[in-house]
Amino acid sequence: MKIVRDSSHLAGDAARLAEWVMGARHVVFFGGAGVSTESGVPDFRSEKGLYQAVEAYGYPPETILSRSFFLQQQEVFFKYYFEQILYPDALPNRAHTALAELEESGVEIKVITQNIDGLHQAGGSKAVIELHGSVHENYCVRCGELYDLGFILATQGRIPKCLKCGGTVRPDVVLYEEPLKGEVIQAASEAVDRADLMIVGGTSLVVYPAAGLVRGYMGGRLALVNKSTTPLDGKADLVIQDNVAEVLDVVAALCCKGE
Repeated sequence: MKIVRDSSHLAGDAARLAEWVMGARHVVFFGGAGVSTESGVPDFRSEKGLYQAVEAYGYPPETILSRSFFLQQQEVFFKYYFEQILYPDALPNRAHTALAELEESGVEIKVITQNIDGLHQAGGSKAVIELHGSVHENYCVRCGELYDLGFILATQGRIPKCLKCGGTVRPDVVLYEEPLKGEVIQAASEAVDRADLMIVGGTSLVVYPAAGLVRGYMGGRLALVNKSTTPLDGKADLVIQDNVAEVLDVVAALCCKGE
């Protein structure tokens, strides 16, 4: 039976979720932008992000962060990318560290994230699948030479050029109009297929094909933790409309208290 609660029921719902975590064999946490906003990384798809992009750059985020725009207007692309996407000083929040604590405590848990900021790894998680790539990985489109985030930051928003051949260095992230990498979607699909508990947090589940992984989940229990409703609330066994970091904080504390 589906259970829907608001924040006043947080303790009880988190306790129920903790019981499910401790009783599961294979857990998948599927996270979106709401996980990183707690670390001060804004959601560029929000109404504020849309307005800000159009006012400052003349285009909506989905246009700027598309493959065709990257190929045609690299100066605007990298200015927006540097100013609005990169947050190198952001630190992991309680959602990131709580998931890492569960993994460290012996829970077999894989994190599948739509975020590209690397905060799950910074928070201590080791089993992380980054659906859309990472800002920490960059490559020359001409020769394939690899570069880290520090190289991109040093450009101060200018078009980064390869030190080896002079080609443009682009972030190894999935842009609009580009497919997810085959090996990444396969790894994510295998993790979802194996899971007997899927926790979805901080995502409205409207971005495809990533959201299709949740829609296609046919395993055991499904728990959704998000501040607003999602299209899949009716499919879930537990829906908690609350802050994902606060919920995971309680879950990890309950699961790890016996250590």
